[in-house]
Amino acid sequence: MLAGLQILVFLLAAVALVAFIALRSGVASPILLVAAGVLIAVAPGVPPFVLEPQFVLLLVLPPVIYISAINMSWREFKFNLPPILLLAVGCVVFTTISVSVATNWLLGWPLAVGFVLGAIVSPPDAVAPLAIARRMQLPRRILVILEGEGLANDATALVLYRFAVAAVSIGSFSLAQAGETFTVIIVSEILWGVGVGWTMLRLRRFMRDPRIEITLSLITPYLAYWPPEHLGGSGVIATVATGLYISWNGPRLIRAATRLQGVFFWDFFLFLIEGLVFLFTGLQAQALFARIQNHSLYELAASAAIVSLVVILARFVWIFPLTYLPRWLIPPLARRDPSPPWQWPFIISFTGVRGIVSLAAALAIPLATARGEPFPYRDAIFFLTFCVVMVTLVVQGAAMPWIIRKLGLAKTGMEERLVDRAEELCARHAAIEASSAKLATLGAENDVPEEAILTLGAQQEYFLSRIRMKCEASEERRAMAARHDELELQLIAEERNLIYAMLREGKLKDEARRRIERELDLREADVLNRRAERAE
Repeated sequence: MLAGLQILVFLLAAVALVAFIALRSGVASPILLVAAGVLIAVAPGVPPFVLEPQFVLLLVLPPVIYISAINMSWREFKFNLPPILLLAVGCVVFTTISVSVATNWLLGWPLAVGFVLGAIVSPPDAVAPLAIARRMQLPRRILVILEGEGLANDATALVLYRFAVAAVSIGSFSLAQAGETFTVIIVSEILWGVGVGWTMLRLRRFMRDPRIEITLSLITPYLAYWPPEHLGGSGVIATVATGLYISWNGPRLIRAATRLQGVFFWDFFLFLIEGLVFLFTGLQAQALFARIQNHSLYELAASAAIVSLVVILARFVWIFPLTYLPRWLIPPLARRDPSPPWQWPFIISFTGVRGIVSLAAALAIPLATARGEPFPYRDAIFFLTFCVVMVTLVVQGAAMPWIIRKLGLAKTGMEERLVDRAEELCARHAAIEASSAKLATLGAENDVPEEAILTLGAQQEYFLSRIRMKCEASEERRAMAARHDELELQLIAEERNLIYAMLREGKLKDEARRRIERELDLREADVLNRRAERAE
């Protein structure tokens, strides 16, 4: 137990160090974490580390999917649902079939075994590509499509994976039965996910305590995921449905204090989970080497190259025709949603990075079939899966920034962000004007002290002046805003120094100091947030 805790502390330290290096170097942290995991795994004296599939599928996957769905705009998700489904369902199925046919034709594998491998390596992981795409400021629609695909593609792949493993194990497969089961799974999981979201929102509203509400929010993805998964589904669609429901309905039911604490909690929680997951991916290198000692190195390298190439090319072959052909054949569709420049489908095709879910599925393959025979090609499937993950994550992931710049897509989303910022400022201005009108009404209709009205009115005017300063985007105004924030930070620092001096002198209790300190922290965070917005 103690040794396990020491290893966990060491891995957390590695995550923090690699994240710091990634921040300074500008390289996506998932790439560096996987590389660090491989280096740790092959270091002398390091014990073998075998990832438990259930750790990923039952503990890691639900909160990652849930918070991605929470952060997804339901309106944008609904508008982009056709391309999202074409990727999350169509491209996953197409890639699975392509890998199955290629391994059968070129490597001599049975089609059913190739289908197992195809289902495992077909779902892309969105974490690393999205981190790079956001940093490179790609257009918003590309980000939404990639994020939406990442929400649903694991469900398609895991269902296909179960069908494929069952087909190999039992020796038979019914396409009609599989299609019917798939439809039932999707419909029932959506209903279950919406029900979980509705129930948890009302329960959190009733509790009225941020700590309890955040605890319930942590339970929510598992409650959405585990029952469907236990009953033979994937759990992914249910978790997505829960997250989207809460994202759309939560703002009016979740209190401000809960949101403030919840944002920090989930940001930190996901930082740890994703960091450990990518580190664990690299740590599988030692277990991989132990499994392939009895295989020909040339044969393994050739197989890895073939499967990786098929996985990468299948995405291009699927995306380009389905981007342009429907618009050429259906003019009303082209008028409603014009064809994007070719660079858009190219970068979406290039971001097919595989991750930890594929590795977990490969590790979860049973040792034997239902007939008592060893599961065919089990070690080879794990090796090829690891190679696909490494090639797509490290090679494609590292090349993504260069490809984006070469395609001329870097910072192409800047204009959209400026428009979004203008809409945000208009909304802020309208909201403050509405509250000022409400203040005037309260002052006229109720017995409100004049001093309170004047104080609140001055506060509203201060907020309006800040918005006007943001709206006037001249260099002079930006310099004035920057100077204003610098002065405010100095004033906050002076207040802190005085508070700490009074605490040391015994003129202030610790409890009061913590309350004042929290207010100063919120003010400082607001200033730093404004500075970060101007830097974008």
